[in-house]
Amino acid sequence: MKGCRPLKDAEVALIAKTFGGRYALRDKALFLVGVKTGFRVSELLSLRVRDVMQGGAIVERVTVRKAHMKKKTAERTMPLHPDARAALEAWLNVMKAEGWLAPEAFVFRSRKGENRAISRVQAWTLLHEAADSNELLGRGRIGTHSMRKTFANKVYDFLGHDIYRLKHAMGHRDIKATEAYLSFRESDIDAAVMAL
Repeated sequence: MKGCRPLKDAEVALIAKTFGGRYALRDKALFLVGVKTGFRVSELLSLRVRDVMQGGAIVERVTVRKAHMKKKTAERTMPLHPDARAALEAWLNVMKAEGWLAPEAFVFRSRKGENRAISRVQAWTLLHEAADSNELLGRGRIGTHSMRKTFANKVYDFLGHDIYRLKHAMGHRDIKATEAYLSFRESDIDAAVMAL
């Protein structure tokens, strides 16, 4: 987490359009689900088709099972934003066409092996390459945790800077963990000083 920065809305849109190749729809879905749910990359990579599709339709809320959560003490459920839903649906249609759409199949599947998710390193590489191709790396470090920080930033603003509700949205048990996500709010401090 340390050093990664959140993305601005224009950067999210730019990166979402950047992914290419055979797995472009997978990569876009991973990115948008990450930005729109705030799940950690390891939590995203644990998702299986049964977690995002039930009865032939994309679910309204995505749940990461407690076994895949950081502290493994409780599962976490988040509503699925329409942008993330559309990206997931496009990728799942590809999976269906390829014959990969079994309930136990990993959503963000690797091209290596029968049923494996991409690695955290591969997820970082995909995002890093997309950021680099858009010349975004010179503006601060971007990694997979940037997706979670972007989510935190947007929710914090939307909730009127209510850190306690943000804590709940992030799935944190300790407010200090949530505060660490807001350390990047230097612009708020600068604006306050300039308003004096």
